[in-house]
Amino acid sequence: MSRLVVVSNRLPALGKGVAAGGLAVALEAALHDHGGLWLGWSGKTCAAPSEQLHMQELDNVTYAALDLSPEEVAGYYEGMSNSVLWPLCHYRVDLMEYSRPALERYLAVNDRFARALAAILRPDDLIWVHDYHLIPLAAALRRLGVENRIGYYHHIPWPAPDLFRALPKSDGFLAGILAYDVVGVQTSADARHLRAALDAARPRLERIAQPRGTRIGAYPISIDTATFVARARRAQELPRIRELHRRFGPRDLVIGVDRLDYSKGLPERLRAIENLLEQHSGLHNRVSFLQITPASRSGIEGYDRIQQEVAERAGRLNASYGTLDWVPVRYINRAFSHSLLAGLYRLSRVGLVTPLRDGMNLVAKEYVAAQDPADPGVLVLSQFAGAAHELRDALIVNPHDVDDVSNALARALTMPIEERRDRHGRMMAQLTARPVSVWAREFLRDLAAGQRLPG
Repeated sequence: MSRLVVVSNRLPALGKGVAAGGLAVALEAALHDHGGLWLGWSGKTCAAPSEQLHMQELDNVTYAALDLSPEEVAGYYEGMSNSVLWPLCHYRVDLMEYSRPALERYLAVNDRFARALAAILRPDDLIWVHDYHLIPLAAALRRLGVENRIGYYHHIPWPAPDLFRALPKSDGFLAGILAYDVVGVQTSADARHLRAALDAARPRLERIAQPRGTRIGAYPISIDTATFVARARRAQELPRIRELHRRFGPRDLVIGVDRLDYSKGLPERLRAIENLLEQHSGLHNRVSFLQITPASRSGIEGYDRIQQEVAERAGRLNASYGTLDWVPVRYINRAFSHSLLAGLYRLSRVGLVTPLRDGMNLVAKEYVAAQDPADPGVLVLSQFAGAAHELRDALIVNPHDVDDVSNALARALTMPIEERRDRHGRMMAQLTARPVSVWAREFLRDLAAGQRLPG
């Protein structure tokens, strides 16, 4: 069996766990099944980084870390990745902050990843590159003479073709895509968008890219369903969860768990909650909203602005509707363990997952997996999350429509138990049939064999 080599922007925090829905969770099973190597940035900076890798063995996986300089972090990570590609792929072209120096740093870091990896590759290694930070990596490896089969998985949305054209030097990124053997995206819509962008640029790409017969397919990522179900069952007995159950008492709990990001639709979500309370006075003191939002990417203007807006809106909502013994919205800016999150999902009557745009959103799948089948909660899910293509028995909403979301919340809070069980059962059947192990197995099968792809 070929060794699996995974390359991502960051390595997992070894021995510390990762946030729910993180890339490490999705790849853990594949790496441990195949054995192999995971290369990524250490998360550390140093004044004069070298090509030397910091290696660590854990079980049958080797973790290889590269340090970056502060200038590289500013250009490659904060600049091109988070201030250009992220907003572009989440349909926020207005937030793009492109600069030529940032692009040059982005390409240079990809070249450095390629040199470090090429030095330790074996001829039959399968290479699996992850996400938008590393789109040019395969092209950089090909320039070094690497002929291994290389796959790329794009975890975030691929934007519509006209939107993608707003990216400066977009043909270079498309040429980078064509250096891969297999490219995976979350949904069939993402696959159509990418194919359309390649077709539109074909005459120009023929002059700058060597064709490899790149295959593009939809591979919706998932969770380790059985493990999460078991975790949620155990979590309901945690002292902290028992205490929260006592504290909330007879009130229904609505939960949202999101990174603090403008793509998550948090201000729109709070407006919908305010609209619900305004239109349904009978819900006052009967429902509580718990929004868990770990801060991320501080210092980048778009993120700082959204943090301030969400905090101010939650404060105004509580000031308007709160009482001595009831706070409508509990807004928490820190991360929680997998187990505690699983217990909170199981405790909640409604899971509120309303991003403005999301590649998949694994929180939606975790919420469903955490429910008690005898008395399950209801998932309210944005039509713009990739998960909406699979979890069709959620209450699907337009997150831009305040009335649509608040009406769905009111329906979820009053849904009869028979309907809740039916909807949950159908969604669980989907999650049970297609856990993350199937996602990884199907992608790696196609990367190894070059078979015809789904989507």
